[in-house]
Amino acid sequence: MRARLLALAVGALVAAGGASADEAAPPAQNLEGRPGVSETSPLQARIDAAAPGATVEVAAGTWTGDLWIDKPLRLVGRGRPRLVGSSRGSVVRVRAAEVTVEGFDIDGRGGGDLARDTAGVHVAAARATVRDCRIAGCLFGIYLRASDDATVAGCTIAGIPGKDPGEKGSGIHVWNSQRFRLERNEIRDVRDGFYIQSSSGGVVRGNVARDLRYGLHYMFSDDNLFEDNLFENGAAGTALMYSKRITFRRNRFVRNRGFASVGLLLKACDEVVAEDNLIADNARGIFLEGSYDNVFRGNVVAASDVALVIYDSCARNAFTGNSFVGNLSPLSLSGRRTDTRFEGNFWSDASEPDLDGDGRSDRPYRLSSVFDHLRGNLTAADLLAQSLAARALGAAELAFPVLAPVAVEDVSPLARAPELAVPEWTPRGRSGADPAGMLGALALLSAGGATLARGRRRR
Repeated sequence: MRARLLALAVGALVAAGGASADEAAPPAQNLEGRPGVSETSPLQARIDAAAPGATVEVAAGTWTGDLWIDKPLRLVGRGRPRLVGSSRGSVVRVRAAEVTVEGFDIDGRGGGDLARDTAGVHVAAARATVRDCRIAGCLFGIYLRASDDATVAGCTIAGIPGKDPGEKGSGIHVWNSQRFRLERNEIRDVRDGFYIQSSSGGVVRGNVARDLRYGLHYMFSDDNLFEDNLFENGAAGTALMYSKRITFRRNRFVRNRGFASVGLLLKACDEVVAEDNLIADNARGIFLEGSYDNVFRGNVVAASDVALVIYDSCARNAFTGNSFVGNLSPLSLSGRRTDTRFEGNFWSDASEPDLDGDGRSDRPYRLSSVFDHLRGNLTAADLLAQSLAARALGAAELAFPVLAPVAVEDVSPLARAPELAVPEWTPRGRSGADPAGMLGALALLSAGGATLARGRRRR
C-alpha cells in the first residue's frame, strides 16, 4: 500500500508538471509585442534614439513602465536603477540579437499573464546577456525563448509570495534555446528554479535554487551539463525527464522533505552520468523510473528515509564507488526484478568484516530485506527502522529465510568509507535542536501519556 501511495504521489507530481503551462511550447501569437504608449517607460525614447551597438547607461532612480529593445545594444544600470513594470506584460522585452541588460532592479508588480510568459526580462532573440539583475514580483524571472547562445549570470530572482506553484512560472525558463549558460544565479519562491525544455548544449553552474517545486527541471533536453549547484527544500531537488546524455557533478540535492519528495528524480532518462554529488536529508535520495544505461559514481547519499527508489521499468543502471551513509533504508524496489548493478559502494549499516584486509567486505551486501518489505507495506514501520527489533528481524531472516525478497546485492562492498570529492553542506537553521523534531517528539510523548492514563483509568 505504501509503495502504491508513493508511486501515486510521485506520479501526480510528475503529471502536474506535465500538464502545466511550463511545459507546453508557447504559441507564436502569444509573443508579447511593443508595449502601448501608456505602458511604456520614459527610458524608451533613449533606446529608440540609440544607434545599433550603442551603450545606454541609466542612472539611479525609479523608472516606471515597460521597455522594448529591437536593436543590438547594451542597457546598463549605474547605481542600481529600478525598473518598475506596467503590470500588463514583461518589464523588459528583447527582440533583437546581441542585447545586454545589466545592473538593474526589476519589479513586475505581480501582474501580467502566465499564458503569455510575462517575465521580468523576456528574450526572443539570439546571443542575449542578462547580468547582475535583481528581479522580484514577476510571473517568470527571465524567459529565454528561441534564444541560442544566451547567458544569464549573477542574477537574483524572487517570485511572487502567496501564489501556488501552478499560478507562477519558473525563475529562469529556457525553451528551444541551444548552447545557453546559466551561472551564479540565486532563485527562490518560484515554480521551478530552472526549467529547460527542448534545449541542448547548455551549462548550469554555481547556482542556488531553494524553497520551490523543482530546483532544476529538464524536459526533452539532451546533451546538457550542470555542476556545483545547490538545490534545496523543494518537492524535488532536480527532476530529469525524457532526456539523454545529461552529465552532472558536485551538486548538492538536500533537504527535500515533503511526502514523496526526492533529492534526484530520473524519469525516462538514458545515458546520464552523475559524479561527486551530495544527496542528503531527503525523503527519497534517488528515484529511477523507466531509465536506462545511467551511471552513478563517487556520490554520497545520506540521511534519507530511503536511499534509492528503483522501478522495474529501469535497466542497465550502475552504482559504483558511492557512499550510502545513515539512511533508514538502502532500497525500495517497485516490481519483482532489477538488473541494476551495485559494486564497490560503501554502506554504513553493513557489518561484514574485512578479514583479508583488501578494503572490501568478505561477503556481498544485501540491499533488500524482509523488514524493507514490511516498510513498503506499513508506514508505521518507519518508526522502527533503526530499532533493535528491525535488526533482530534481519538476523532472523539470515538464519531462517522464510520470505524471498528480490535479491539485490552489492557484490563487492567497500569496508571503509572512501574519500570523495563531494561538496560540503551546512543545513540552514540546524545549529541547535530541530524545532519540528522537538514538536514531533513532544506530540508522541503526549499521545503516549494519554494512552497510558486511559489504560489506568479502565482498571
